[in-house]
Amino acid sequence: MSGWVEASGTAFLADRPSDWAARLAARQARQLREVTPEQIASWEALTALLQAALRRLPGAEAWTVLLEFDLLRLEKRIDAVLLTGRGILVIEFKHRATAITPADLAQVEDYALDLFDFHAGSRAHPVVPILLAEQAPPRPQSLPLLWHGVVPPLACDAAALAGMLAAIEAALPQPSTPLDGAEWARAPYRPVPGIIEAAQRLFDRHGVEEIATARADVTNLRATTAAIRRAIAGARQAGERRVVFVTGVPGAGKTLCGLNLVFGQAAEEGAAFLTGNAPLVAVLRGALERDAVQRQGRGRRQPRREARSLLQNVHRFLEHHQRHPAEIPAEAVVVFDEAQRAWDADQAQRDTQRRRSVLTDSEPAHLLEIMGRRPGWSVIVALIGQGQEINTGEAGLAEWGRVIAASQGRWQATAAPAVLDATAEPAQRLASAAADWLRLDPALALTVPVRSVHHDRAADWVDAVLNDRPQQAAAIAAGGDLPFHLTRDLGVLRRALREQARGLRRAGLVCSAKAKRLRAEGLGAQLQGADAEVVNWFLCRWPDIRGSDALEVCATEYACQGLELDLVGLAWGGDFIRGPAGWRARRLSGPRWTLVGQPEAQRHIRNTYRVLLTRARHTTLIFVPLGDTEDPTRPPAEAEAIVAYLRACGVRLLANPAESANGAARLPLLAGAEG
Repeated sequence: MSGWVEASGTAFLADRPSDWAARLAARQARQLREVTPEQIASWEALTALLQAALRRLPGAEAWTVLLEFDLLRLEKRIDAVLLTGRGILVIEFKHRATAITPADLAQVEDYALDLFDFHAGSRAHPVVPILLAEQAPPRPQSLPLLWHGVVPPLACDAAALAGMLAAIEAALPQPSTPLDGAEWARAPYRPVPGIIEAAQRLFDRHGVEEIATARADVTNLRATTAAIRRAIAGARQAGERRVVFVTGVPGAGKTLCGLNLVFGQAAEEGAAFLTGNAPLVAVLRGALERDAVQRQGRGRRQPRREARSLLQNVHRFLEHHQRHPAEIPAEAVVVFDEAQRAWDADQAQRDTQRRRSVLTDSEPAHLLEIMGRRPGWSVIVALIGQGQEINTGEAGLAEWGRVIAASQGRWQATAAPAVLDATAEPAQRLASAAADWLRLDPALALTVPVRSVHHDRAADWVDAVLNDRPQQAAAIAAGGDLPFHLTRDLGVLRRALREQARGLRRAGLVCSAKAKRLRAEGLGAQLQGADAEVVNWFLCRWPDIRGSDALEVCATEYACQGLELDLVGLAWGGDFIRGPAGWRARRLSGPRWTLVGQPEAQRHIRNTYRVLLTRARHTTLIFVPLGDTEDPTRPPAEAEAIVAYLRACGVRLLANPAESANGAARLPLLAGAEG
């Protein structure tokens, strides 16, 4: 990872702005991208301004200048990065701009946050984002405290640039080890894109190896991707039918692996991504369509057709082929996301108010029959989440094992050894023992979460909390930087989410669909389904009130499973409370709560909170209401017991964010930004 141009301050000052612009233009032309006169003029203007500013700064000859710093795997480029020896200055240049806008401030802050989060050389030094709006009116501002990490974005016009750079350099603390420009440029950059962002990049035919890695986690992700491809290649060569099971903890990259097979630069020809998660399909289709229109300048019709052919609702896929029993599917490879949630025979045959079922067996049985119609070979890649079952009628791994065994050798399977785990619930075991139709491959287990950017044991902590192991949870929390915080004040929660949603990070509220008494706290509006409202919640940005960061509507587990946010505000409901023997699951029946007795239903509510607690890429802020002594459905003692338990598990209390001059404004840094 480097800039299109990298030079010492001395070398940068030696050549004319037109020479630097020519080098940048040549680099862009080599990428087969159009070079416009406007772009060349912008490059010349930026380099001229930087040269004029650096000539006025003593010692700037020793700085390092990088232009068009390429964050290729996230498809972003920073206009200029200045390495001063004390800090990292990230500059976004707006040629001929006459105003400083919140959207532009958010853009440059987001670049700086990306560097700090994912670039190894940026974690030990202050990162200062600067918006350079060439013709904006002067604006007085004081420098913030320049600390370790990313400071709030600064802004200036062309005339004020030199003075701002001088003031920043003077205010930066002297590091124990000066920042080495060449070493910094060689440091690894390992981003973790969100699922929506990853789908957009994969849709453009990038590979998973290019766009997703975190710490050493890339080894696990690459090994699993390679294992899937080996199994597909083996089935193709042998002319056999095979189900490849990919297991993993929440946030480990299962969906990313599946999307890579369908969208990536080495995508399997004719593959399709199937899921019963209707909100995931709707949001990803919407994201791909909007990205094609806004970033690529394409019309809506063709991207919409492409997204619909590659991203399909598994229920509709099965119904279509059941209605057309002689039709051979076009896909030789299908990826089934959250395959453990496939319907059993009873649920698959159940009619609904909107649709009469045409299925006669479980969904795994139907999918094997349909893919078995193809002559030669076919592969089903089944992505299996752990602890994600939240609905009645989900068949689990056992049903897959039953139908494969019943195929009498027509279908084979490959999976990680964990599918035979004797300690797992029977429904979540592929087989009770080794079978002649099952081949084991340890590489098909994704064991390292990549969703949580700064804490690789967040999923382990959640599992310990939900399974009544507070000592284990506290030990994980003691390791530092636990991305969970607690508050009793909804106003504090909202202010903290808005304060922490820096740059283009997205915040949102979530809650259990069964937490009916949250309406007493003003949280009665909930997202449940997969309609346009859910798409807008995930893709629109403030000041569009439909977006998640308006912080007005809670997404339930049904709307957000499989998707994610940067920051999550989880409103804890009365459906999952503490009792003398641990967690107790309840449902509201009329004016009172009743205990849930059926083990499967208890497990679904526990898994609901697992889903909600693992939606955040950065931080989850937990709101536990105070309760009301006059409301029998919200007794304060129940809320206090939840708080005491979470505190024992290591959750820290959230401080009340300080009121700033713009503290009353909603997400001031996001205003005007587009999703």
